Formats: sequence, C-alpha cells, structure tokens
Amino acid sequence: MIYESLHILIGELNSYLASQGLEEDVVLDNIAFVENDPDSNQPMADKVVLTLLNLNEEATLRNFPNNRVENNKVTYRNNRINLNLYLLFSSNKTGYDVALKYLSRVLEFFQGKSVFTQANTNFDHSDPILSAMGDFRYTLELYTPTFENLSYIWGTLGGRQLPCALYKMSLVVIDREATLDQSPLITENIGNINVTPV
Repeated sequence: MIYESLHILIGELNSYLASQGLEEDVVLDNIAFVENDPDSNQPMADKVVLTLLNLNEEATLRNFPNNRVENNKVTYRNNRINLNLYLLFSSNKTGYDVALKYLSRVLEFFQGKSVFTQANTNFDHSDPILSAMGDFRYTLELYTPTFENLSYIWGTLGGRQLPCALYKMSLVVIDREATLDQSPLITENIGNINVTPV
C-alpha cells in the first residue's frame, strides 16, 4: 500500500498545483539519482520530486489484535503493520526562485489539507494501480530535522542540496489478510461455573 498511497498523494498535489496555474510537476522518484544538469532529458528534470526517505512502525498500535467476526466465525490474522512514512519533497526546478515558488505551494497544500481519507480524496477507483485500495486515513505533518540531520540526509542522497520539505505521513496500514485460523463464535454460556472458596 506504500506505492498506492504515494500515487494518490501525488495526484492530489498535482491537482492543487494545476488549480494554482502551475504545471503538474510532482513525480515519485529517488532524488539521490538526480543528474546535476537540470536541463537534461531525465524524469526528474524541472520537477518536484517525492522521495520515500524512511519508514518506521507505529509502536503504539503494534499489539492490537486483527480478529474479525464473519458468518458466526472468528477469523484470526496476523497483526496489521501501521507505518509512518517520511517523505521528502525536493524542488528540482531550473531557477531557484521557481523552486521556492513550487515548494511554497507544496507547503500551502498540506497546510490546507493534512488528512486524507477515501471520502475526501479524489482518485480514479478504476485505475488498476488503485484497485486494492480500501478505506484509508493518512495524516501528514511537517517534520523539521535539525541542521545536522538535514546535512546527513543530503550527504546520504549525494550531497547536492535542493529546496525541500520533509513530511511525516501516518498511518499507512499493511494488511495481507491471510487467515491464520478460524473458530466458531461463542454466543451463549451453557452450564454453571462453580468457584470453590479458598
């Protein structure tokens, strides 16, 4: 669901840019592979590049059981994985002023819409890429690393720093829905429970 979630996010962001009279220039790619020549004929040239920088599991939701009641049976599954994604939006535009303009629009978009659900998000339900999308709820918040951490990030990505913003996207749910076991639902108590006093 990581790719599908980011695909939806890019579609929403590109729609917003178009509504502001700008080109739909957000692409999903690894900014570490950007060429130094912004005029070259490459997929990231003159674009805003969304890169998945890191992810981690939301520890507070790790131990929630993933059991469902269906047709008077309890279905047991492995626990879902609830992920936080760290997303880097790098403005790889030809001019620095244009790069800052696009970065500002990215920040404006997420300031105006920080929660994405199936009900408030426009996406093509018939798109084969998104056919497996069920109910979802993502929250995006601006994540500000220290100058030292930002230096490490860009050092890892190749050293060439671009105007950028880092966001934390919570929660992307990974659930394969593989059944581990099934058992009948207990609907009544037959008999008495005797407790012997100590």
